Order: sequence, then C-alpha cells, then structure tokens
Amino acid sequence: MTPIPAARPLLGVEEFEELARSAPETVRLEFINGRIEVKPVPDGDHREIVMWLQDVCRDRRADVRLYGEASLKVENCRKGRAIADAALTPRKYFAGHGDWSDPKGVLMVVEVTSDDADTNRRDRMEKPAGYASAGIPVYLLVDRERRMVTVYSDPEDGTYLSSVSRPYGTPVALPDPVGFTLETEELKEFTD
Repeated sequence: MTPIPAARPLLGVEEFEELARSAPETVRLEFINGRIEVKPVPDGDHREIVMWLQDVCRDRRADVRLYGEASLKVENCRKGRAIADAALTPRKYFAGHGDWSDPKGVLMVVEVTSDDADTNRRDRMEKPAGYASAGIPVYLLVDRERRMVTVYSDPEDGTYLSSVSRPYGTPVALPDPVGFTLETEELKEFTD
C-alpha cells in the first residue's frame, strides 16, 4: 500500500489542536493529511462492536486495555491527529497524557467503519497510512459495509507491509505484539 501524499496544510498542528479543543462536545475533529476531518458520531452497532472488542481483549490479555476514543499523534512527517475508535495499550498507558497521545506504546488501533461517504478514503486509505507512519504495529479495521475484518501489520516507511482480510465468522490472527486469534462470529450480530 502506497502512502497517500499530503497536501500542504492550511493550518499548523497547534492551530488545529486549539480548534479541536474549542469544538462542541458533539463534534470530534481529526487532522489527517493536512486536512481537518469531522469524525462521525458512532451509532449503536458501532459502539457495541467496540465494547465487544474491549471484552475480548480483556479476556485474552490481562496486561492490556482497549481504550475507546483514543486521540493520537500520527503521521510523524505531517504532524497529523487521529481519534482511533479504540487503542490497545499497556494498562494505565494514557495516564498523564494531554489531549493527544504519543503512539509509541500503542500495540494496536481499531477503526470500525461508519455509514458515511468518507469511509473508504478515511478508514481504508488515510488511517492505515497515518497509523503505519506512526509505527503502530497492528491496525484492525472492522469493515461493516463489507462484513470483513482486515488486520494490517508490519509498518515500514509509512505503509503496512502485511494485510489480511477475513469475512465475519472467520478467525483472524492478530500478530505480535497483540498475539491472539480473534474469533469474529459475534460480529454477525452487528450487521444491518
């Protein structure tokens, strides 16, 4: 997968962070590829998928936590900011962090697709490039539209060298540093 080239940002990351801080609680802003993005508010199935993943991760790995709505510094070269639907980290990782956290201790990020026009560009192209640029070892995409789970791994030079897609109901290995197999049968309950 080739990293997406960034257009010259219209504002700096500091200005974006100030704008994001002053946005109403119902608006979640990201700064991806030099553009301000409005992150969709999750619907009920989206929330249930994240909660289900939190339960699975807690059951499989007592030493980590899957935190919802993780605000991360991504895209090292472009100074991006992304709100992952969830981030798997060691326990208490986010303690003492400010609004946007360094991704160095993040083991895996999770995105669950939303029903909007920007899903393809944002979750399937820009987010993998941003998370790979930040060196996050594993990116798990729960693609509700396609009823697939895709695991991206082995980040190098702003791209994930490996990606494996499996339909809902098929087990998928989450490579190290996550290190367990995700049984995806239950995801079938959260489809339209």
